Amino acid sequence: MEYTEADHLATKEPVVNVIFDALIEKLHAFGKLKIEPKKTSIHLVNRFAFAGVYTRKHYINLEFQLSHKLIGKRILKVQQVSANRFHHTVKISSAKELDRELLRWLKDAYDLKK
Repeated sequence: MEYTEADHLATKEPVVNVIFDALIEKLHAFGKLKIEPKKTSIHLVNRFAFAGVYTRKHYINLEFQLSHKLIGKRILKVQQVSANRFHHTVKISSAKELDRELLRWLKDAYDLKK
């Protein structure tokens, strides 16, 4: 079965659509971006999937990978998946949270070499 962005957003509160649309708009500034809806998430792809969007009723969980571990109040979870890769999870409840700090992290994830 093929999944679409609409499948992930259909039963969510309007704020989730606003967050998702704002996120995608901001990520297009990085360059080439491919959006790949999967069964449980929406992968955001440059050369490989650098981030994943997990929609919830009132917010999204945004997961991204970096070559280093971030520490801070915004980071809900960090998982080291290899010697040089850390998966980070950030909860986003408002488009206002798509700020310079988060976009810098996402740009670093976007620019990572496999």
